[in-house]
Amino acid sequence: MGSSAVWSLALATFAAAVVEMVEALTIVLAMGMTRSWRSTLWGVVAALVALTGFTAVAGYALATWLPESALQLVIGGLLLVFGLQWLRKAVLRSSGRKALHDEALIFEEQRRDALTASDEMRFGLDWFSFVVSFKGVFLEGVEVVFIVITFGLNAHNMPVAIAGAVTAAVVVLVLAVVIRTPLTKVPENTLKYGVGLLLATFGTFWSIEGLGVFTDGRESLPWPGADLVLLPILAGWLILTRILVVALRRPVAQSAAAPVASPVESKVD
Repeated sequence: MGSSAVWSLALATFAAAVVEMVEALTIVLAMGMTRSWRSTLWGVVAALVALTGFTAVAGYALATWLPESALQLVIGGLLLVFGLQWLRKAVLRSSGRKALHDEALIFEEQRRDALTASDEMRFGLDWFSFVVSFKGVFLEGVEVVFIVITFGLNAHNMPVAIAGAVTAAVVVLVLAVVIRTPLTKVPENTLKYGVGLLLATFGTFWSIEGLGVFTDGRESLPWPGADLVLLPILAGWLILTRILVVALRRPVAQSAAAPVASPVESKVD
């Protein structure tokens, strides 16, 4: 694996993990600061245990059930779908047709929900704090696990993929301990755009390689230039998305009058 591919792999897993962990952290902070830190942290622990089991099962299944070319086609296709979803939202945000992702707004919405929720107790825990924290960490973590496993297996470099995610976790946790507020200064919208580009790039690369499963030898199709072709693929996606941003951009007056995304929409982005 070339140095450019290694750096791209590390950058993709790091950036994706940062985005997802910042979003999970916002939920955890809202629950802990508003209701119960004990119940919130138990929810985080339960989510991490569930993620560990999910990682083991998913990693084993992908590594043992599919031949290499089929693995590349399946994972490449999934990464391409994920990447295009991220790019669609990034293009809409950049063109002014969708509100920017705002952690401060999401924190306030989560905090208001926590204040108005019932005080139901189960197993000695504030059940609302536990469930919301568990769901937030698990759902955001699943996407990180998926990206790490798929990138690591397809690139034959799990250590780099894992290192990127672990580094992101350390950075976000340190910032959380120091700042003790939602990480609103993290350029999430830019990171989401960058991650979308990388997912679409690797998805395209591996999907084309995986088409070799339909040949007689079922061997992966080689790209001219091997890993170096990742750079022109990335450039192609970047140019295409910038063209779409310009084409979709609203006039300034129209953008100013555009409604802000609803709280529900903000939570799921």
